[in-house]
Amino acid sequence: MIPAAQRAAARESASPWTTIVVGAGAFGAWTAWHLLRKGQRVLLLDAWGPAHARASSGGESRVTRATYGADEVYTRMALDSLADWRWLSDRAGLPIFHQTGVLFVFPRKEPYVTQSLDVHRRLKLPTEALTRAELARRFPQIDSSGIEVGLYEPGFGALMARRAVQTLVTEFVKAGGEYRMEMVVSPVEPGGRASQGTPVESAVTAGGDTLNEVRTASGETLRAEGVVFACGPWLPKVFPATLGNRIFPTRQEVFYFAPDAGDRRFEPGQLPTWADFNNGDIFYGMPDLEARGFKIAHDRHGPLFDPDRGDRTPSAAALAEVREFMKMRFPVMATRPLVESRVCQYENSSNGDLLIDRHPAWRNVWLVGAGSGHGFKHAPAVGRYAAELASGTLETPEPRFSLASKGTVQQRLVH
Repeated sequence: MIPAAQRAAARESASPWTTIVVGAGAFGAWTAWHLLRKGQRVLLLDAWGPAHARASSGGESRVTRATYGADEVYTRMALDSLADWRWLSDRAGLPIFHQTGVLFVFPRKEPYVTQSLDVHRRLKLPTEALTRAELARRFPQIDSSGIEVGLYEPGFGALMARRAVQTLVTEFVKAGGEYRMEMVVSPVEPGGRASQGTPVESAVTAGGDTLNEVRTASGETLRAEGVVFACGPWLPKVFPATLGNRIFPTRQEVFYFAPDAGDRRFEPGQLPTWADFNNGDIFYGMPDLEARGFKIAHDRHGPLFDPDRGDRTPSAAALAEVREFMKMRFPVMATRPLVESRVCQYENSSNGDLLIDRHPAWRNVWLVGAGSGHGFKHAPAVGRYAAELASGTLETPEPRFSLASKGTVQQRLVH
């Protein structure tokens, strides 16, 4: 029999949590949720709160779509995530998922179109290929000049981003998880230095090939058997030696315009969530969701951006750019009043693939990020994959999510 004093000492030294997840954005919150569902004791931390104003998971809305050309891995992840988004939407007081349908238009029937249709048919998705004449008849508010084909996905649409993450964290706590708003200090990687500047939302103390402790800015030490870092655009600051030249946060601008009073053509049910391939220079947007305005953004990567210190004042040049695009594709909206704008960021990998992998130096630390401007829709599937990886139950790793596949030069391949 183990003496009582020894049992007490063992309890004292044991980690109160199985896993600490650092970062309560979409990736971190869904990872924490799936770890909790596996029976783990999970602590979720964020420095400023779930989907806060600077987070890539903050803001109003995100597209969820299954059109990815030949990149079937992302079509499957979007499809696999849809049931989770519907479940979460049912738990919220207001909708999280708006099934607006998604329309992707192309100037010609290029390989991306035929590859997408092949994947969708294989997965039995009810995607429609529309001619220019069909587009003009069904969506007359869109000027279809220069468009040869459209892909319409009736089962997909838009996600309310901030509401989704905040609702999920609430559900996580109700189900027995623990959430804290905590600022913590940066780690020091083997052979590297802690990043300088403002504190970021992660820190650990090294102990051989493991990271044994997370320390908060207030001096508290938190212990767990493993740590997941899902810090979005802060990941290069958290792990400068490993990710400083492999994740590229870029400045992105989003605009909302007011339709004319009584003009119902830009409401959900009339206008789908949309994207214009535009010869690879993609613009995208959404209908007037919840009376916030017609949304439009340019998907082109902006300049490099610091999520802590970057200027979030929208630029006149970007505003002029989207108005010029609307003249071509949505002429009725081109002169409508701007009602809202936002500067956020993508955190891009070299080619647009996600990062879900173990840290190369520490066997109990996992890195989850590089959403690359398209990751939010996949978050439930990302969290499930990360939870399986961290718990040792992942059957087949996806090579495209590995750290080894991340280059140091941006060359976007995933659209």
